[in-house]
Amino acid sequence: MTNSANIKSALIQVIHDGMGAGDSELQHALLRKYLLLLQENNTLPGAICFYTSGVKMVVESSPVLDVLQSLESQGVRLIICKTCLEHYGLLEKVRVGIVGGMGDIISAQWLADKVITL
Repeated sequence: MTNSANIKSALIQVIHDGMGAGDSELQHALLRKYLLLLQENNTLPGAICFYTSGVKMVVESSPVLDVLQSLESQGVRLIICKTCLEHYGLLEKVRVGIVGGMGDIISAQWLADKVITL
């Protein structure tokens, strides 16, 4: 895999409660595996944005919370849509990342050389 220095400008967008369109358990397992492989292969993105039901991944009891905390401690910016958190009633349950607005997400998208949507 590519050295993380070469893809620091990559942005990953998490827009689902997990990854893909399978059942919840599979979606969570796939996202967990994806994030762990990013770490193991040292292919860290510059940022990960969470919006729509993807915001459920940054709150207490998220099945990937520990991995996201580790990625954040390694310098990956985690940007979370405040409007989406409010919609789901999750604003007070955020346990990782920075709560921002759509402007923050747009800014991260424009700064990225590559955008990957999960």
